[in-house]
Order: sequence, then C-alpha cells, then structure tokens
Amino acid sequence: MSGATRLLGVTSVVGLSLSLWLYLENRSLRGELAGKTSAPIGITAASTAARVAPPAPSAPRTAPAVRTTATPAPALPPSEAPGETRMDRRARRTGELAETFGRLDGETEDDYKARVLPMISAGLLMPRLRAEEQRKIAEDKAHVTPEQSAKLDKAFDQIYSDVLDFTNKAVTDGQLSPYERNVAGWLEYAGGLGGILNDANGQIGKILEPSQVRAMYDSGFEWSEYLGVKAPWEQLKAPPPRR
Repeated sequence: MSGATRLLGVTSVVGLSLSLWLYLENRSLRGELAGKTSAPIGITAASTAARVAPPAPSAPRTAPAVRTTATPAPALPPSEAPGETRMDRRARRTGELAETFGRLDGETEDDYKARVLPMISAGLLMPRLRAEEQRKIAEDKAHVTPEQSAKLDKAFDQIYSDVLDFTNKAVTDGQLSPYERNVAGWLEYAGGLGGILNDANGQIGKILEPSQVRAMYDSGFEWSEYLGVKAPWEQLKAPPPRR
C-alpha cells in the first residue's frame, strides 16, 4: 500500500504539471513546424508562377518579366537557438514557465486565473477523458455497481479538497513555485501529498470488494493515475508575485 501511496502522490504532481508541459511543448512544435514549412511555401509559389507564365512570343520583342517573389509565411521564433545546449534549453524553459505561469506585474488573482486556468483545463482535457473511459471499462469488468461508483465519487470530493488545501499552502510557501526549479521541494510535496492520499486507498477498500479492486487492477486501471488527472487543479489559487 505504501508504494501505491507514493505513486499516487507523484502522479498528482504530474497531473498538475502536465498542462504546463503540454503548453510549452506545443509552443515549441509550432515553432519547428513554421520553420520547416516557410521555405517550401516560397519555393512552391515561385515554381507555380514559372509554370503558368506565358511563353515568349516569336516576334523580336522583350517578353514581360515573370515575378517569382513570394511573400514569406509568418513564422514563430525558433524553438531552439543555434548552438543551444540541453542545459541552455532547460534554463530558457524555466524562464518561459515563470513568464507564463507566474504572476505578471500588477496582475490580480482574478486576472491570473482568467489568463492561466484555460491553459490548464486544455492541457488536462484529453488525459481526463481517457481516465474516465478507462475507469468505466475497468468498473464494468469488475462489476462495480452504479451505487458503488457514486460512493467513490463522494469519497473523492473530500480527498480533492484536502489536496487543494495542501497544494495551495505549498504554492504560497514557495515549495511549489513557477519561478524556479525546486526539485527538493517537489519531492517533499509529493511525499506529504502521499500521506493525504493514503486515505483514498482506504476509502476505496471500504466501498469495493477485494475481488473488485483486484479485477480493476488486472484490467490495467490505476486509481493513482485517475486521481492525479481528475483533481480540480483549476481551483488552485494564484501564486504570489515574484519577489
């Protein structure tokens, strides 16, 4: 049980950071795609202009010049600077994380939530849909009744409330910060979160029969992954302004 608890704590941290990672990766991929497609667009336009140009007349007069200049497509900044090392890229992304998910100068709590929370919801949309589908399949195989499933959801409400309170405190105290890499703080947070989420395992065991718990596990379903992405991370408070 202790191993499952630690995993539950770690995956909850992953659930919170997943949307941040997806945002930065998606931004990098768009930059790479724009860089790769801008040149072929220009070449294709020039080639097309050359093909449709009328042939020069036989009379000894100068044929009109064909303009092959194409307006380049707008491109995002390159995802990696020339000669950028892995460490350079890591430092750059730390700065991007602070600029995107830290409090801007003069930004209120409401302004911050309006700017950032939609990105978190978008990043977790597909993982949450997959988690719901996997839970339904696993519950069907374990013959979990609708009444049991509703009891599980009710038990998770209190777990999520405790998780949000604990996480908000960690953010306020700087243990979880968008402004710096604090690996030790992340690990400490995951360990403390595991203690809170240990109650989830006990609640599940009180609602489901041991054979049902085993059947869901054998189907490939993990409660730790489910709770990690289903926690209402959008309800977190904004981090304090950069000091």
